[in-house]
Amino acid sequence: MTLLLPVPAGADALTATLEDGTELARLDVPEGAEWCVLWNHSVKGFPVSDCYQNRAGRMVLVHAHLPDFAAGLDHIPGRGRQVTDGQGGYFILDIDEPVPGNAYILRPGAGPVNHRLQVGDSIVSLSAVAPHERVRIALERIQNR
Repeated sequence: MTLLLPVPAGADALTATLEDGTELARLDVPEGAEWCVLWNHSVKGFPVSDCYQNRAGRMVLVHAHLPDFAAGLDHIPGRGRQVTDGQGGYFILDIDEPVPGNAYILRPGAGPVNHRLQVGDSIVSLSAVAPHERVRIALERIQNR
């Protein structure tokens, strides 16, 4: 299922597209708004999140939540600060890392990994529509049409 929500012309949108240009999602993310990429760890199954913010039209990684130091999850010293989540996991706060080109490629995991985009109450499962595909996640300025 593709989720396309109206985005006003001249606004910023988070888009998810396939290599052939097929749009999987378009979500309004005004300046200052945050969104997250959520997924379930492939071995342990717990939810993980990387959260971004629209800062003057730039995609900036701002914080992450990692419930465990499981395979592939770690904090890189000097890249944000690690604090406990009070439940055995941790947050990495103040990452403040701009994403080059305002976009990156994600290959959504299939099944229970369930890579998702969350903007406010809207959640789009990329795994449900494009498992193992190259999906471009981008913050884009929507021009007048």
